[in-house]
Amino acid sequence: MMDLGPPLLSVQGMTKFYGRLVGCRDVGFDLWPGEVLCVVGESGSGKTTLLNCLNGGLEPTSGSIKYETRHEGTVEITTLSEAKRRFLSRTDWGIVYQNPRDGLRMRVSAGANIGERLMAVGARHYGNIRSEAATWLRNIEIDEDRIDDPPSTFSGGMQQRLQIARNLVTKPRLVFMDEPTGGLDVSVQARLLDLLRGLVTELDIAAIIVTHDLAVARLLGHRLMVMQGGRVVESGLTDQVLDDPHHPHTQLLVSAILTP
Repeated sequence: MMDLGPPLLSVQGMTKFYGRLVGCRDVGFDLWPGEVLCVVGESGSGKTTLLNCLNGGLEPTSGSIKYETRHEGTVEITTLSEAKRRFLSRTDWGIVYQNPRDGLRMRVSAGANIGERLMAVGARHYGNIRSEAATWLRNIEIDEDRIDDPPSTFSGGMQQRLQIARNLVTKPRLVFMDEPTGGLDVSVQARLLDLLRGLVTELDIAAIIVTHDLAVARLLGHRLMVMQGGRVVESGLTDQVLDDPHHPHTQLLVSAILTP
């Protein structure tokens, strides 16, 4: 059997309490380079809490998050300094929010939104930064003539594509996505999903995607985790879990999308 090396991300015992309320409890998994893990569940299942604990948005109550960095080997994210975690999130990680306004600077141009990430990894030549920003606008199917327009002049779907470009321009190895197609029209969702699938595959990016939409999970995810009440109740290869669900809650989720 081929040795895949260490996992990119290794999570053990991830737990978050809000007082006596459980956000997530005893969640563990490994994520490998280039792998897409989708986390599904109903509202309140704990999936967004888990994502925020992983990406540094929330401090977990307990648990371990080990990440295999490019240059420093394995680091424990929960004990990493705020400065190092912030640098990681600007360079090696990406975070795509459901509301693109949370992930964009709305008062600067589309090109500047992309260029800021490049500057975070050392780019300084204005011409090269602008050229790369224009290339990425084409990659996400936005006319490069709009490079100087602020995101506030874009549609919701265009803003989400711009947020994705802002995150992927530095070729991060891990991207966290929270309901990336939420709130978009069905036709816009389909276009965005095709774009996402192509970019993630082309750049060999690992991703953790939180979604309530099983169609999104089937299209994008290599593996699937189903959460209920803060716990993982079922996990496995996406097609296997969706085609042959074992846990009653997973069966209920699958049957809900099959019922006309």
